[in-house]
Amino acid sequence: MADPEIRSFQASDGYEHRYRFWNAVGRPLADVVALHGIQSHSGWYDYSSRRLALAGFAVHFLDRRGSGLNAAQRGHTPSSKRLVQDVVEFIQLVRQPARSEPGRSRRPLVLMAVSWGGRLAAVVAAEFPQLIDKLILMYPGIRTRIDVSIGEKLRIAWAALTGQFRRRVPIPLDDPALFTADPKWQDFIRNDPLALHCVTVSFLLAHRKLSRQAERCVGRIRCPVLLMLAGRDRIVDNAATRRLIEQLPADRRTVLEYPEAHHTLEFEPSREQMFSDLIRWLQ
Repeated sequence: MADPEIRSFQASDGYEHRYRFWNAVGRPLADVVALHGIQSHSGWYDYSSRRLALAGFAVHFLDRRGSGLNAAQRGHTPSSKRLVQDVVEFIQLVRQPARSEPGRSRRPLVLMAVSWGGRLAAVVAAEFPQLIDKLILMYPGIRTRIDVSIGEKLRIAWAALTGQFRRRVPIPLDDPALFTADPKWQDFIRNDPLALHCVTVSFLLAHRKLSRQAERCVGRIRCPVLLMLAGRDRIVDNAATRRLIEQLPADRRTVLEYPEAHHTLEFEPSREQMFSDLIRWLQ
């Protein structure tokens, strides 16, 4: 199939986002709005997006402001509320009927998030249930094992107290082996010019607020949820994440764990089966 289209979306504050769009093969069954991790971007997820498109799902993969294809204000956000609003506005755009597709607004909308994007997706799904029909959380970064050092936390706190919100802080994920055990994909991550390696103090404050919000609101998600976990994940705390999802009624949650997989399922040797499972759940 053809390469994805690079499209633009302007948020209500004027920020211009770029996103990748994979058109569905045949009449679309649903629209999938996808959110990436803290370091990654939509370009990491070509395989899964193509699989979804071939199965009849239109994939709209948004690069978060300051990430991936979005060079302006690199690694920065003014607030957690702005990040949530970006996603809400993007979903509303996707749900709008196009003149050439009069039935588009009646298609189901699936919100799919990987890693860090999971905390953002959980908040959006809980706070704006009318916008989302299904939620997919792939190794979501709501409860994690990795954090900045105590010394860095103190420096961040001082920067926040003194108004240094644009001060840049390294993301503590500089080892590609945290994402995958495959040397080929480790090289891909290491040499990716669009990967994000630093964020601002303002972004980290938003990151922490979203983490607290996500933990509090998971139990209020109304739509069906698919949780996919990697058994050998060194970033996500799988046991704590399972406990969060178990707040949902059993008939509204599905949990799939792949015991031998590392964090980024996209880079796993057995990814064909994993994404077949995902598509089967959607269908």
